[in-house]
Amino acid sequence: MLSLLRAVTALAFVRLVVAGVSERRYSGIPNTFPSLLSCSSQVPVFSCENASLIQNTCCSPTPGGLVLATQFWDTHTGLEEQGQKLPKGSWTIHGLWPDNCDGSFQQYCDFSRQYDPAPSPATLSDGTIIPPWEGPGVDTFIKDFGRNDLLTFMNKFWINQGAPNAAFWAHEFSKHATCTSTFDVKCYGPDYKEHEEVINFFDAAIRAFHRYPSFDILAASGIVPSNKTSYTLQQITTAINTQIGVTPFIGCSHNGTVLSELWYFHHVLGTEQYGSFKPLDSTSPSTCSQTAPIWYFERTPSSEQEVRA
Repeated sequence: MLSLLRAVTALAFVRLVVAGVSERRYSGIPNTFPSLLSCSSQVPVFSCENASLIQNTCCSPTPGGLVLATQFWDTHTGLEEQGQKLPKGSWTIHGLWPDNCDGSFQQYCDFSRQYDPAPSPATLSDGTIIPPWEGPGVDTFIKDFGRNDLLTFMNKFWINQGAPNAAFWAHEFSKHATCTSTFDVKCYGPDYKEHEEVINFFDAAIRAFHRYPSFDILAASGIVPSNKTSYTLQQITTAINTQIGVTPFIGCSHNGTVLSELWYFHHVLGTEQYGSFKPLDSTSPSTCSQTAPIWYFERTPSSEQEVRA
C-alpha cells in the first residue's frame, strides 16, 4: 500500500511538473488569436453570400467580405546595400485586403491603430488628414511578442521598395486590417494584449500568400522571368487559371507592358485569419495590354537572395 501511495504521489508530481512546463511554454510567447467561441452559435456562411445581416462581425469579415491576397513582382528594392533584397524564385507579399462586396473599399478605418509613418493617401475622401505615426516601428511589436520566426519570414518575403520593410508592413495593417472586422480589438476578448491583432494580421497575410506560389505556377507553364522573351496576357491568364480555376487580377505597369502584380479574390467562410477561402474571378479588369507583348523581367543578381521559407 505504501509503495502504491508513493507511486501515485510520484506520478502526480510528474504531472504537475509537465503541466508547469507546458504552461510556461504556452505563456512564454503570448497568444495572438481572437476569441471566437461565440461564433459557434452563428450559421456559417461565405462572406458576401449571406442573405441576412451578419450579427457577429468578429466571425466573418464585414462589410469587407471580398478578400484579396495580393502579390508583387519587383526587380529591385533600392536598399540592396542595406541587405534588403528580394527572394529568389518567389513573388513577394503585398497585402491582405478587405474590399466591400461591390468592389469598393474603405481605408485607414481606425486612427487609434494607425501605425503608418507615411500614409498613402495622406487624406481620406472626405478631406480628413491621416496623422502620420511617429512611434516605434511595427517590427518592435513583433519582437515584443517573441515572434522572431515571423519577423525573419517577413524580412524574406514581404519586401518594401525605397524604404525599410517595417514601414510597408505598418502601411498594410493600418490601411487595410483596421477596416477588417475580424481584426477589431473587441474580437480578442478581455485578455487582449496591445498589438496582438497586428501580429494576427501578419500571420493571416502569410497564410494567404502560401496559397498561391505564383512564381512556380507560372514557371510550370514555361513563363519565367526573362529579359529576352515576352509573353501574352492570354498565356499568363491561362497558366494561372488552369491551376487555380479562376482568373486573378493581373497588373502591369509601363502602359500595360510590364508584369508587376497579382491579386487573388475570395469569399471567406469564417474569419480572414483561419477561414476557408473560396477563389473567385477578379472583379477588376487587368491593366495589362491585350495586344502588346508583356515583359516579366529578370531581377539583377545583386537584388536577390536565396531564401528558404
